[in-house]
Amino acid sequence: MEMYSKAETLELRKKHIGPSCKVFFAKDPIKIVRAHGQYMFDENGEKYLDCINNVAHVGHSHPDVVMAAVKQMELLNTNSRFLHDNLVQYAKRLTATLPEKLSVCYFVNSGSEANDLALRLARQYSGHYDVITLDHAYHGHVTSLIDISPYKFNQLGKEGKKDFVHVAPSPDIYRGKYREDHEDPAGAYADDVRNIIEKAQKNGCKIAAFIAESMQSCGGQIIPPAGYFQKVAEFVHKAGGVFIADEVQVGFGRVGKYFWGFQLQGEDFVPDIVTMGKPIGNGHPMSCVVTTREIAEAFGALGLEYFNTFGGNPVSCAIGLAVLDIIEKEDLQGNATRVGNYLLGILKEQQKKHSLVGDVRGVGLFIGVDLVKDQQKRTPATAEAQHIIYKLKERRILLSADGPYRNVLKFKPPMCFSMEDANFVVDQIDELLTDLEEATLSKAKNSLPTNMQSKRKLPTDGSSQLESNNENISPINGTICRHENGFSGESHTMPCKRIRT
Repeated sequence: MEMYSKAETLELRKKHIGPSCKVFFAKDPIKIVRAHGQYMFDENGEKYLDCINNVAHVGHSHPDVVMAAVKQMELLNTNSRFLHDNLVQYAKRLTATLPEKLSVCYFVNSGSEANDLALRLARQYSGHYDVITLDHAYHGHVTSLIDISPYKFNQLGKEGKKDFVHVAPSPDIYRGKYREDHEDPAGAYADDVRNIIEKAQKNGCKIAAFIAESMQSCGGQIIPPAGYFQKVAEFVHKAGGVFIADEVQVGFGRVGKYFWGFQLQGEDFVPDIVTMGKPIGNGHPMSCVVTTREIAEAFGALGLEYFNTFGGNPVSCAIGLAVLDIIEKEDLQGNATRVGNYLLGILKEQQKKHSLVGDVRGVGLFIGVDLVKDQQKRTPATAEAQHIIYKLKERRILLSADGPYRNVLKFKPPMCFSMEDANFVVDQIDELLTDLEEATLSKAKNSLPTNMQSKRKLPTDGSSQLESNNENISPINGTICRHENGFSGESHTMPCKRIRT
C-alpha cells in the first residue's frame, strides 16, 4: 500500500535526501513499487522490462531468497564473533567456485567495502602503497576508491588524481590505443603497464596492487583481450605487488561459460585477491573478499583484529547460499550462455543494418552496443544513445548508457532474462535506430539547395550520414551531455556526471 503519491514522494526526497543522490530519468522519474523476475512495476501497475539490474541476479523478489531470509531471521541474526554454521558453510561453497589457492574469505556489506579491504590487504602484504588502475575504471564510492577510480576523479579536474595512483589505458580493442587489427593487443596493453611500473620505480614509487574489473562496466562494457591479465600479473608480481580482480559487477555466472569473469582469460590466470558484491545477495547488502592464505596471514600479522559488525551474519549467509542454489537449480549460467549468445547475435544483425551501431561486444548476459556517428572515425553518438534510452523508457524498457562518452548501451539484466525479452528489446531498438537514421537523412537532404536535392544519391553502402548537430537528431536539448535527466556537462572530451548502473 502506497503512503504517498508519486509527486509527494518526489517532494519528500528533495527535502530529505542529499542532492547528490540522483534518480534515473529525473525529468520524469519512475516510482517502482514491486518487482518479480526480470520485471519491475510502477505505482500504476505498468510493467517495465529490466535490462540493467545485475543486482537482482537470480530475479527480483525470488521466493527462495525471500524464504531463506525469513527463516533465518526468525531464528537468529548476530555477528561473526559467535560460531554459526551458515558462515563456514557459505565460505566453503563460495571458495569451491574459485581456483584452489583462493581459499580465505572476509565478508563485508558492499562492493565498496570489499575493494577498500582489498587495498588494505594488498598494502599490508606487499609493504608498498601505489596502485595501478585502468582508465575509466570505477571501484566504489568511499574515499580510498574514488582515489583509484578515473571514472570519478577525472570529474574533479587536475587535482583529482593522487600521486600514488597510476592510470593504465583501458584494454579496449574497439576504441582504444591498440585495436582489433593489432597483432597482439593483449601484449601491447600489458607492456603499457610494465612501462608504468618502470617509470614509477624510477621515481621511487613501489606498486602495491594492480586492480581491474574482470570486464569493465562503467568503462563501456570492455572485454579485455585474452592473455592481458596474465602478462600484467607477471609484471606486477615482479614489482612486489598483487593483482586484484574486481568481480562486483560481473561475477556469479554472468559470463555463462564460467562462474567468474577473470576465468575468460584462461586457466593459467589466477588473481591474488577477488572482490565480489552486487549479485552475491540478490539485492541484500553483502559482499566478500577472497584471497590466498599467504596474503591473509600477512594481514593478520599486523596485529589488528578485523571485525565487521554485519559482515558474514547468519541471515546474509543464508541468502548467499540460496543464491548459489538457485544459480545451479535453475541453470542460470546455461541461460546466460544461451540467451546471451542469442542476444549478441540479433544485436550484431542490427550492426549490419544500422550505421549508428559501431560495435557489439560482450559475453553471456554482459553486452555493450557502441553507437557511433561515423563508422570509420568511430565518433561517439552520445546524444543518440541518450535519446534511445529515454525512448525505451517510454516503451517500458529500462536500459542505460555508459562508457567515457556515454554512448554504449549496456545490457546486464537479471539472469532469468529470456529470448522473448531479447527479441522485444531489440525490436524496439531497431525501430528507434531506423527513426533516427531516417530523420537524419531527411534533414541532410532538406539542407541541400533546391536545385541539388533531386540529383543527390542516397548512400547504398550503409555509410553514416549522422554528421548533423546533436539537437537535430534528438529531442535532448543543449550540449551533448545536457539530457532530460537534468545533468549537464561539456563535449565528449570531458564527459558529464553520470549515474553508475
